[in-house]
Amino acid sequence: MIRVLLCDDHRIVREGLKQVLADDPAIEVCGEARTGTEALALVSALIGTGPTPTPGAGLDVVLLDIAMPERDGLDVLQALQREHPGLPVLMLSTYPEKQYAVRCIQLGAAGYLHKSADPDDMVAAVRKVAGGGRYLTDATAEALAGAVGRTGMVRTGAAAPAGIEALSYREHQVFRLLTSGHSVSEIGAQLKLAPNTVSTYRARILEKTGARNDVELALLAERQAPAAGL
Repeated sequence: MIRVLLCDDHRIVREGLKQVLADDPAIEVCGEARTGTEALALVSALIGTGPTPTPGAGLDVVLLDIAMPERDGLDVLQALQREHPGLPVLMLSTYPEKQYAVRCIQLGAAGYLHKSADPDDMVAAVRKVAGGGRYLTDATAEALAGAVGRTGMVRTGAAAPAGIEALSYREHQVFRLLTSGHSVSEIGAQLKLAPNTVSTYRARILEKTGARNDVELALLAERQAPAAGL
């Protein structure tokens, strides 16, 4: 039996995933998490390393959404790589592969799937990573091939490099909106954040990327985003 933990803040998504996975009698959903913090706690409990382990439980695969509250999926992925390096993590997202797939694989994910993936592909992905393999869609494989061609290698399980790839999920959201010409107040309204919070994210983005202003950020995005797979 392949035991799977579902991590997504939307209940309707989790219910849909459970229905898809229920079609395979060899797959069992053993837990659900709404936030990144819950995901880490449940992993520890299911594996038996937490303060209150779940008796008779176990875990083989984590299905992890990128856009998680409290701690985003990329942060959770890196924490799982540190604390449970042998645990396969299959990333889920509504974003196309060209934006996050390479980065997820670099950080140690066993695969990357769009939430609109065919149910058969979802089941096949879970089976593949549970068996110790990597599941790469054609789009992800193409993105990885491009990264290899540009850098000569694809790092896995390593810390995120400096620059655009060093940005957290929320910082990357703000970065994309800033480089699209949106003001701080517009970004705050769109992301439901206070303007001063957006300004804090902007300051972190400038520090991490080395840009001095929004114009340099836009130039950086144009020059580096394709190479970074973002």
